Amino acid sequence: MEPLPTSYPLKYSAPKARVFVIFLSMVLCTAILCLLQLRFFKPKIKDFYSFEVKNSQGRIISLEKYRGKVTLVVNVASYCQYTDKNYITLQKLHREFGPSHFTVLAFPCNQFGESEPSSSQEIEYFAKENYGVTFPVFHKIKILGSEADPAFKFLIDSSKKEPRWNFWKYLVSPEGKVVKFWRPEEPIESIKPEVTSLIRQIIMKKREDL
Repeated sequence: MEPLPTSYPLKYSAPKARVFVIFLSMVLCTAILCLLQLRFFKPKIKDFYSFEVKNSQGRIISLEKYRGKVTLVVNVASYCQYTDKNYITLQKLHREFGPSHFTVLAFPCNQFGESEPSSSQEIEYFAKENYGVTFPVFHKIKILGSEADPAFKFLIDSSKKEPRWNFWKYLVSPEGKVVKFWRPEEPIESIKPEVTSLIRQIIMKKREDL
């Protein structure tokens, strides 16, 4: 007797092949989509002006409004040994170079010696009433620890320098990059040349674009 044909398993190979082809197609499509996403939807690199903060009244505002300016970002306090000297010199700097190409941005913080216990609105009033401050004083924030404000955390991460006390100053370029930092005891004379240089670059660029 002749043996029966043994070709019947082929009946089951065709569905398996189709499943494999479908699976392979899905893998390829997923890979292509991932590549396209990386190519066309790259995450935007953050700069200082891409963040949002709260003003002294607690309303959210975008720092984008300061893009194109040189900014000096400072963590301020009302009851500190550096308060008088720094508020006076910061206002002097703001008046001399601002507001078209430069501004001081003040962020109250109570994490150093609990020297900023008041509310945000009280802090703003204090600065304006006692020192004639005309630069923005924002909502009181935390700049250290897990609750650190993202905008200020960006300054710290970019400069690799964490404030150790009140009135640390971070100079930010018109493009939102951290250029330099100063400790509270450093004189305003050390800041002026850096500010002047960045402002000069802004003016020269505007002339070139005309």
